[in-house]
Amino acid sequence: MGETLAALALALALDLALGWPAALYARVGHPVGGFARVIGWCARLGNRPQWSAGRRRAMGVVTVLILLAVAIGLAGVLQALATWLAGGWAWIVIGLLAWPGLALRSLHDHVRPVALALARDDLAGARRAVAMIVGRDTATLDRAGVARAAIESLAESFCDGVAAPLFWLVLAGLPGLWAYKAINTADSLIGHREAPWGPFGWAAARLDDALNLLPARLGAVLLCLAGGGGWAVLWRDHCRHASPNAGWTEAAMAGSLGLRLAGPLAYDGVAVAKEWIGQGRAAADAHDVARALRLYRRACALLIAVALGVVLVWKG
Repeated sequence: MGETLAALALALALDLALGWPAALYARVGHPVGGFARVIGWCARLGNRPQWSAGRRRAMGVVTVLILLAVAIGLAGVLQALATWLAGGWAWIVIGLLAWPGLALRSLHDHVRPVALALARDDLAGARRAVAMIVGRDTATLDRAGVARAAIESLAESFCDGVAAPLFWLVLAGLPGLWAYKAINTADSLIGHREAPWGPFGWAAARLDDALNLLPARLGAVLLCLAGGGGWAVLWRDHCRHASPNAGWTEAAMAGSLGLRLAGPLAYDGVAVAKEWIGQGRAAADAHDVARALRLYRRACALLIAVALGVVLVWKG
């Protein structure tokens, strides 16, 4: 077994077994927190409302370049040091450093409480659980709205929390993984059209779109394969999402489960008229969230098999 394959297997095994433990998070936080601090520092310096849109956009580009330099530089140095100092055991260090960048277990563990709360008719608890993973208003969601929100988040995060990090880890090692995580963090924090971000977050949003282009389509194919269908909905409805990438995995999830997802919702009290994705039931329930989690687990298994197979053939 090659060292690259061993490092990947170790990172996946740690993530599947442990996720990112709460005790570890309480002690050391998470690496993306460092990216968030860099982004915040850059935003305070470069996103000044009195500046022109062009100047703020330029500063957003500089922010992205700084993030990439930090992520690629640190990851590259650590990967080189591991190889130099640990020799044949470097795969252990590299696997440990890759582990926090994966979120297969964490995503599952964030969605499962929604299903459990709905199953015991605890709507308030289900709203609290889903509020941890979505940005929309959750206080007035009914059971179907909570279930759909959880399933949509699971589908979208299958790309940017699971498929994309693994894709870039396989393609470019630790530098690729952490460069992706840095840009994805920037997109979530500043990549919004609304004030106060707008032009400043443009570069982060566009680069995040580019980095997710192939992983989103790979994730959609794997969801349909895992679900044994959904291809027609995927092809027809992937373009009904505002994101050029999220619509792929969401349409695949909707088609595989026979549900309608998305549709009208509200952010910060403002109604947003989103299109429906899928052609099945809109009244999702706890059983549907559980079905989505089973589909997610099967898709993750397929993704792991693909990743290990690619490394075995290409780098092994």
